[in-house]
Amino acid sequence: MTVLTPAAAKRNVLILAVCMALANSAVTLQVTLGGLVGHILVEDKAYATLPVTFVVAGTALATIPASMLMRRIGRRLGFMLGCLIGCSGSLIAALGVYLGHFWLFCLGAFIFGGSSAFVQLYRFAAADIAPQNFKSKAISWVMVGGLVSAILGPEIAKYTRELLTPHLFLASYLAAAALPLVVLAILTTVTIPVPTLTELKEQGRPLLEIVRQPTFMVAAMAGMFGYGVMNLLMTATPLAMQLCEHPFAAAATVIQWHVVGMFFPSFFTGNLIARFGALRIIMVGTLLNLACIGVALSGVGVWHFQIALLLLGVGWNFMYIGGTSLLTEVYRPAERNKTQALNDFLVFGTVALASLGSGKMLYHWGWDFVPLSALPFILMAGLAVLWLLLQRKQPLLAE
Repeated sequence: MTVLTPAAAKRNVLILAVCMALANSAVTLQVTLGGLVGHILVEDKAYATLPVTFVVAGTALATIPASMLMRRIGRRLGFMLGCLIGCSGSLIAALGVYLGHFWLFCLGAFIFGGSSAFVQLYRFAAADIAPQNFKSKAISWVMVGGLVSAILGPEIAKYTRELLTPHLFLASYLAAAALPLVVLAILTTVTIPVPTLTELKEQGRPLLEIVRQPTFMVAAMAGMFGYGVMNLLMTATPLAMQLCEHPFAAAATVIQWHVVGMFFPSFFTGNLIARFGALRIIMVGTLLNLACIGVALSGVGVWHFQIALLLLGVGWNFMYIGGTSLLTEVYRPAERNKTQALNDFLVFGTVALASLGSGKMLYHWGWDFVPLSALPFILMAGLAVLWLLLQRKQPLLAE
């Protein structure tokens, strides 16, 4: 692969950050509205969060094909294809809203989810083109782009909610279809080196050998449980707030601040990883998630949801970026695509299961059961980090 100069690498990482900001705004909008629109369209309210599950299932199933395709055609063309898939999925979802057809809406959500698999690879694209000493910061820079989505996605949802009445949220999904087209235009300006023929022929180690590494196991657990728990609570929150008779604007604001928590720390997460190491940052993320669970169990006022979801967002940031940074330690250049693909398949497969269970837990056992169910997974992630620190004979606290 052609090596970019440090200046060119930074320029292209910034472009990827802009693309991430806009593309993730569509994802945030879909997650904010999926459960609410599902609640309107479906008769059995236990399945209200199923559209969000379809988004995540589409992401999980597309992770491996997206990565393998990018190995052949390059990152830029792959990202462009992802934009077209995202636009198509949002338009089908909009048609489902217009016709009041729940399963058509779910189909659009599933197709849109496929595009999200491409969006998730922006962070790896940044790491691939960055010099070794800039990798964790490059990942962090791209994740900062998601901060814009914390504002843009929910704001689009709020201001387009009744724009095409009586079809509630129809305009929101049409807006979600427009965002990937803007990203598509911006991608024409980015430079991401394509793999050479030699790199394409080189296979690297068997995947099983890579997976057996303790570092891979802990990196995957950080992503799986950090993202799974985040999605579990985030998906249930708008519905839980509705059941508690909080207004829609309050739920949208809670999600907005949650996404701020997810992406604002990215301004400094890369520096923290460079200073303290990925493992310690993942551990801080697990502690923040434990604090989130405590707040979520303490009450159902708007401020309880607000603080819990903010802590959840920051905890996700530390676990997800920390896990991504840790993952870059386990593979060689020829192994990057298959390793990244497997990692994201495990992560988003877990997220899909969490999303599917979220609505059922809330409907059958109430809000308190949702954060309680997350507790064992966060504890397992924390114990895995401690185990790897002991394997490396590193103290938990940096000197």
